[in-house]
Amino acid sequence: MASGKTVNTQKGQKVDGVELPTYEDTLILTETERLIIRRLNKTDMYALFSIIKKPEVMYAWEHGFNKSETRKWLDRQLIRYREDGYGYFAVISKETDKLIGQAGLINSELHGEPIVEIGYIFDDSVWGHGYAIEAAHACVDLAFNRFDVEKLYATIRPENESSVNVAFKLGMRKTGQYIKTYLGKEMPHDIYMLEK
Repeated sequence: MASGKTVNTQKGQKVDGVELPTYEDTLILTETERLIIRRLNKTDMYALFSIIKKPEVMYAWEHGFNKSETRKWLDRQLIRYREDGYGYFAVISKETDKLIGQAGLINSELHGEPIVEIGYIFDDSVWGHGYAIEAAHACVDLAFNRFDVEKLYATIRPENESSVNVAFKLGMRKTGQYIKTYLGKEMPHDIYMLEK
């Protein structure tokens, strides 16, 4: 629209007999049996913070995020969408219509080479229900069939058995190890890879 105004439509609103998508509908990338995977937006801030403030959820970072860190995390995903077309996406439960985690694709670097990495972070209240593997499968499909990624990587701390199990269920194979330094601490990570 030339005016620069955003048109917010409501479910069921029609123009010339055609139902218009809502703003939320335009954010959806894919759906699974139980999940909706869509781009995050600024209104997700509180729901996102309620998940990533927990140290047990943000195990790989070794600390829960405060509100400022959560805001930066959310802003980084919005920048990634614009620059790369992808980032961490919101994972919404169809049953509850609530954000239960994130899964997505991240441009990263490994041994000085650019890679695309898959990642998943879920609220501890939904662990053990298979949501991570369901969302990760959908992200693999997006990577290979929508974003034309040829190889997909996961870098996982060896003691993170749940994430290792997801990688194996995706069909990824372990290809090596490296040391990631985060906040001055060296953390060994295993490298997993899946080819298109």
